[in-house]
Formats: sequence, structure tokens, C-alpha cells
Amino acid sequence: MRIRPIAEGDLDELQKIARETGIGFTSLPDNREFLAAKIAAAVAAFEQRTPADRRNYFFVLEDEESGELAGCCAIEGQVGREVPFYHYRLGTLAHSSVQLDLHRTIDTLFLSSDHTGDAEVASLFLRPGFRGKERAHQRNGALLSMMRWLFMAEFRDQFPDKVLAEMRGVFDERGKSPFWECLGSHFFPLDFDEADRLTGLGQKSFIGELMPKFPIYTPFLSDEARACIGQVHRDTRPALAMLKKEGLRWEGYIDIFDGGPTVEAYIDDVRAVRKSHCCRVEIRGGSDTPSARPRWLAASTTMADFRAAWVACGPDEEGTLTLSETEAQRLGVAAGDSLRVLDTEETS
Repeated sequence: MRIRPIAEGDLDELQKIARETGIGFTSLPDNREFLAAKIAAAVAAFEQRTPADRRNYFFVLEDEESGELAGCCAIEGQVGREVPFYHYRLGTLAHSSVQLDLHRTIDTLFLSSDHTGDAEVASLFLRPGFRGKERAHQRNGALLSMMRWLFMAEFRDQFPDKVLAEMRGVFDERGKSPFWECLGSHFFPLDFDEADRLTGLGQKSFIGELMPKFPIYTPFLSDEARACIGQVHRDTRPALAMLKKEGLRWEGYIDIFDGGPTVEAYIDDVRAVRKSHCCRVEIRGGSDTPSARPRWLAASTTMADFRAAWVACGPDEEGTLTLSETEAQRLGVAAGDSLRVLDTEETS
């Protein structure tokens, strides 16, 4: 399994992935024209033909044996530069009465664009056939999630100070979002699926046009809706756990549709960015050395031909990383080249 930039020939496979993502996964709608444009924009980003603040780096996880795409992930260079980027910010208003000697604090939701200009890690999806106990030894989800930090560390000057990740919110057994049913549905003449589809297509101006500009008092929401604030979809819990391990935290921002949390951090504080470093490559004969649980993650240092994969062992005391011929081919490197490596088991 290896990570590489998406290519123009991946459109059919990407559309298969889009059809499997399900409701609430706004960044990958099942729209062939949109997906083709997304691929073209990603190719231009990796070739550095667009400004850094307009780049959307889109990666795919490829099964080398079958050529099948197992999943995807992305990094948005800066959000909100072309289309407004909205959240609700959870806040507090205090009310007091001297006459009655009463003091109350009320949780509120404010419509905000506070994250404009931040980078975003997004679109992480691993297809069901590449998950589960039988695939656990491959650590495919961890590979998709963590390689983005190596990319950002290697090309640090292309990114701003902060990074965020939006987490999918809670849906009930009927596939409905209690948060949307209680709040968003009253302001948009659309059902959740249509609003979700428009957002995924980048058509977000209706949010600022139709949502209330005044704070929303959360006690006016239903118990079910309030319980969704800052909570994630059950399928999103592993991804959230990996982000928290890297140092991203919830600071009170939620998705305006489903109430899912947005976690964030300064890029230089992210564990994998701090802990990764470059090593010189040497190559030995033979094929891969089987590993019960891969620990060392390696990524190439070229943007257009970027590759990332697990390797059997880490660098020696002199900073040399010895690869098998198969590993070197997978990562597209030769003896004397450099790779950025990370010990994923090292604690912060």
C-alpha cells in the first residue's frame, strides 16, 4: 500500500469512493464533473501551477497488487479564500439581576468565519474492504491520516500557522441529523441531503445569506440537538482519536449543519511535524520484510512525485535509512536520496 497524488486517470475509482462515503461527507460528492475538476485542481497544486493559498492537495491510497484505490485524503492550503468558510462558535452570555440576586450563564452559537486562512486536513476516507480486523496489520487508516503531517512538514513554507479538521457529526438510526432537524431545517428551504450536496460542490454563499446573524441560545434547541454539539459520527471516532494524538483539540467550533466538532492546532505544534526528520537512503537487496505492525512511516521529499508508505525499520544512529529494493521502488527513491521519516509509536 502506498500514498501518491491523485492523477487524471483516477476519475472512475474516485467516483466509486465518492459513492461509498455516505451522508455528511461534504467534500466528496458523487458528481463526476465536480470530481474531474477536483482532480485537475490537485494536479495543478502538486505541479505548483497555482498559488500556495489556493492549492488543494489530494492524495490516494493505492493497492499496488490490484491497482485499486483503497481510500483518499486531502490538505487544503488555506480555507475561505475563494468561498466563505462558516462555523458556529460555541460561546457564553452572562445575565444577572441585582434586584433578584440571580446570575445565569447561557450557552450560545455564533455564526463565524474565524478560520479563514487556516490550512485544513480533509476528505479522509478508507473504503470498507480495506478496514477491519483482517486489515488491521496494514494500518491503512493511520497511513492516510499521518502522511499529511509529513507532507506539511516537508513543505512547511507552503502552509500558514494553523491547521484544522472538520469532523462528521451525529446521525440517528434513520440517517437524520438531530442538529439539522432542530436548527438548520428552519432557515434553509432544503433537506439535509441537498444542503450537504451544495456545500460539497462549493456553493456555500447561501449559508451566510440565510442563517441568522444573531446568537442562538442553545436552551431553545431540543435535547437531542444539544447532545450533538461537538460530538462525532461513530465512523469518525478513529479519525478523531488519531488527530487528538497529534495534538489537535476542540476549541468550541462546530459544523453549522450537523454540529460535528472542528479540531485545530498550530502546525508547528503537531507531534508528527515536530518529530519527523530527513534521512539519507541506502538500499539492500531483497524484498519487503514482513512486519506484524508497521511503525516507521516514510515520505519522499519531492512534491510532484510525492510518495508515502510504511517501511520495515527506522534510520540507524548515523541517520541512514536502509530500504529493501521493493520499498525503494514503492517510494520512488534511489540510494543517496532523502526521505522524511516518522516513528509513529514515539510519544510526544
